Amino acid sequence: MPEISRFFGIVIRMFFDDHNPPHFHAEFQEHRAIFDIQNVRLLDGGLPPKQLKQVQAWALLHQRELMENFINLGKEFKSYNKIDPLQ
Repeated sequence: MPEISRFFGIVIRMFFDDHNPPHFHAEFQEHRAIFDIQNVRLLDGGLPPKQLKQVQAWALLHQRELMENFINLGKEFKSYNKIDPLQ
């Protein structure tokens, strides 16, 4: 699963040709979570509260880029664009 961003120990990934709704995967230590891109809400799994807020803040800043990756690149099996980390 390609890595598209990394910040504060959190790794953001996407699968090629993944199912709807548009989403991304976040990993922090042993925690795993899946987030809906359009509503920036947790779909499955979980993260500690601090990391959950960081991922949600990052996703709000980069919704357009996330959708571009999911819809246009992921379905065509092209390389995902890297997305800037949360600063």
